[in-house]
Amino acid sequence: MKVGIIGAGASGMMAAVTAAKEGADVTLFEKNTRVGKKILATGNGKCNLGNLNFSTDYYYCDDKAKLREIFDAFSAWDTVNTFEGMGMLFHIKNDYLYPYSEQASTVLDILRTELERTKVNLVTEAEIISAVHVDKENVFVLKDVKGNEYRFEKLIIACGSPASLKKGEGLGGYELAKEFGHKVKDMVPGLVQLKSDDTFIKALAGVRCQAGIKLMVDGKEMGQENGELQFTDYGVSGIPVFQVSRQAAYALKEGKKVSIVVDFYPEQDETVYFATNRLRYDALSDKTLENYLIGTLNKKINMVLLKLTGLKSNTVTGEVPYEKIRELLRLSRIFPIHINGVNSMENAQICAGGVAFSQLSAEMESEIVKGLYFAGEMVDVDGKCGGYNLQWAWTSGYVAGMNAAGISTIKRMEEAKIWGLGPVMDEEEG
Repeated sequence: MKVGIIGAGASGMMAAVTAAKEGADVTLFEKNTRVGKKILATGNGKCNLGNLNFSTDYYYCDDKAKLREIFDAFSAWDTVNTFEGMGMLFHIKNDYLYPYSEQASTVLDILRTELERTKVNLVTEAEIISAVHVDKENVFVLKDVKGNEYRFEKLIIACGSPASLKKGEGLGGYELAKEFGHKVKDMVPGLVQLKSDDTFIKALAGVRCQAGIKLMVDGKEMGQENGELQFTDYGVSGIPVFQVSRQAAYALKEGKKVSIVVDFYPEQDETVYFATNRLRYDALSDKTLENYLIGTLNKKINMVLLKLTGLKSNTVTGEVPYEKIRELLRLSRIFPIHINGVNSMENAQICAGGVAFSQLSAEMESEIVKGLYFAGEMVDVDGKCGGYNLQWAWTSGYVAGMNAAGISTIKRMEEAKIWGLGPVMDEEEG
C-alpha cells in the first residue's frame, strides 16, 4: 500500500510511523526544511503531550459520540505505551504527561528517529500545491511547487493550521480539502489572549493573581474557569482566559456582546468573606482606605477598585459608610471586563474551526472521497489547555495511519470488545 502524507507535524509524523509499521510504503511531505517545528514550542518548551485525566468534555466538536470512538482506538494510555515503545521515559505531574527530560526536543527527536527506523520516505522543502483523485486509476496524484508529481493509493492530509504562524501561512491544507469537496468551518484563534478597551486595563498591566472567571455572551454565562489570571496592557491572559477564548472569539465574530466577570477570591465562601471583612472594617476603621486594603489583593487591583467605587485612597475608613465598603467588596467578587477582541492567530496556541468533522468517519476517512484521510489540527476538533490538543494529534494521526495502511481501527475495537478488552479509558474517568 502506497500512502502519501502531507504535513510533518505531530499528527503527520504519528500517521507516517503508524502506517509504516503496518507495512505501508509511506512518503511524508513537509514544506519546511525541518519537521515538527510547532512541537518545540508546546508546554513552554517542555511538551505537555497528553493528560491522563481524560474526557471528551475537554474538546469542542460537533459529534462527541464519534470523537469517543476515535479516542477509544488510541487513548492517553496508548500515547504513554507508544512513546515508551519508542524509547522515551515519562514524567507525570498532576496527570499531565511530559517527557522525563522535560524538553520538547526529546519528543521531536524520538519521532524523527522513528521515521528513520520505520523507513518512512521523508521529503522536506516540498510544498504540495495540488492533490486530485483519479477515479479511473483509483490513485491520488500530488504535485509540488517545483513541478514534481507523486502517485499514491491512499492520502492523508495533516497540514496543520495557521496558529502561531505568520499571517497568511498554514492555509494550504484547507485549500486542498476544499478542492476535494470538503466544507471548512470559519477559523478563529483558540487558546489565546483576550483584548479589552476598558479604561482601567492599562493600570493593571503586569498583575498576576489567582481568580475565577466567567465568560458572558449577550448576558448569558457560557463558561467558567479558575486559575492564574494575567493582566496585560491590552487585556487579559492566563490559562483560564485561554480556556474560554474559543467561545469568545466565535461570539465576537457573530457580533455578540462579550465580557468576563472576575472573582478575585474564588476559594472563599461568600458569607465568610463578607463577615470577615465586616470585622476588618470595625477593627481598622482608623486607617486610610489604602492601608485598610493592605494584605488583601495586589495594590494595583485595590487602587482600581477604589477608583471604580468612587472612593479616595486617603479617606479614613471609618468615615465611609459600610454600605459603600460593601459595594467595593462586592466589586472584587463580581468584576466585569468588557472584551472587544481576541489576539491574532499568530499569537494563538491553536486554531478552532477547520475541515468539517461531520464529513469524516470514525476512521478519519473522508465521506466524500474514499481513501482520503485527515488528521490533526486542521480538522474542526480542538481541546482545552492541558495536553488535549497534542493528544488529538497523536490519536487522529494513529487512526488515519492505521486505516490508510488497510487496518480498520473500528474492526479492531469490535474484536477487542468480543474478547472483553474494550477501551482503555471510560468517559467517567474525566
